[in-house]
Parts: sequence; structure tokens; C-alpha cells
Amino acid sequence: MKVTIIHDNTAWDKNLTCDWGFSCLVEAHGKIILFDTGAKGNVLLDNMRKLDIDPLKIDVVFISHDHWDHTGGLLDFLEKNQVKVYIPVSCIGTGNAVNIKRVDDRLKIYENIYSTGELKNIEHSLVIKKGEDVTVIAGCSHPGVREILRAASDFGKVNTLIGGLHGFNDFELINDLENICPTHCTRSIQAIETLYPGKYINGGAGKVIEI
Repeated sequence: MKVTIIHDNTAWDKNLTCDWGFSCLVEAHGKIILFDTGAKGNVLLDNMRKLDIDPLKIDVVFISHDHWDHTGGLLDFLEKNQVKVYIPVSCIGTGNAVNIKRVDDRLKIYENIYSTGELKNIEHSLVIKKGEDVTVIAGCSHPGVREILRAASDFGKVNTLIGGLHGFNDFELINDLENICPTHCTRSIQAIETLYPGKYINGGAGKVIEI
């Protein structure tokens, strides 16, 4: 599987625009998923263009939670490709989406691709299985990383965590991971890099992670 960070607070590729918010492209099991849409549609679409990502090739959109810095580019993207949008049941801002799936409990999206289900009435995360191993993509981790990992472990052994880790300081949870890429709202990025240099993956717009 491959994860390409499109929209982030920092830029790995200096030709891309960085801005507060998060979005990434997930390519797994023959499917292409746009995870969140960042804060601004023009940043999202311009970075996609520079990364040679064709909006028309995306199969679905997965919105982690209803905060502006994750839904801001949705309207502009859907003007390019009106695909199905998976949102947690608490999400109100669906813009111009015409094909919406509201997610409450854990849900199979495609074979080996799942939602954790909405956790603590605010957010759901994307789960990708590869054999017995699990990769988790999180938007901001508002339910808490511990809760997200607990829910994701129902699908297999979580070995990779990518995304925003809002308020994260439970560093012992990283012990059982093989890879961690903290992005966006994570305030403890430097601490994670220092404590777990062998597991840490630097994020930023343009970063490509292959697992």
C-alpha cells in the first residue's frame, strides 16, 4: 500500500503548499481513497496537480471528522469527481455531496479496508489490512490514540499509525508499533522522533509512505 500526504501543516516537497489541515491519498488493494480534504480546496487541488494525482481516478472520499481543516476542500474536490463520501454520523458539513454514507459502527468499505466506526461521538479512522498487519490513518485522533488503536486492533495487529495525534503523550503506545508518522496537529512530533528514531517517519505534504 502507498500513502501520499497531499495537505499538511508542513511540506516535505518544497514545491507544494503547506497549510493548516490534513489530507492524504491511500492506495491499497486496488482502490484509491482520498482521506480528508484539508482546509482549502485550492491548496488540495493544486498540490494534487503537482503530485500528478488525477481526481477522476479516486474511488471514494473518507472524512474523519467534521472540522474545517479536514473538510474545507470537499466541495471543490466533489466538483471534480462526485464520488461516495464516508463520514461519521456526527458530521454535518457535507457540502455538495450527493452520495453520502454516514458511519456509526465499524464498517467494511472494501475488502481489507474498514472504518473503525465513530469513536466518542466525533471521529472515525481508516483501517487497512495487509495479511494480519493493520495500518491506521487518523485525522486528529480526538477520541484518543489509545481508543483508536483499541478499535483498530479488532482487525489485526496494528503496526503503522499515520496522521494527526492531537494531545498525544502516551508514548508507551508506540512500543508495539513498527512505524509512526505524526502529522498536522501533533504537538509531540519532536519528542516522538527523539524517543523512537527507528519507527519515526517524517510527514509533510508530498511525503510518500510505502508499507
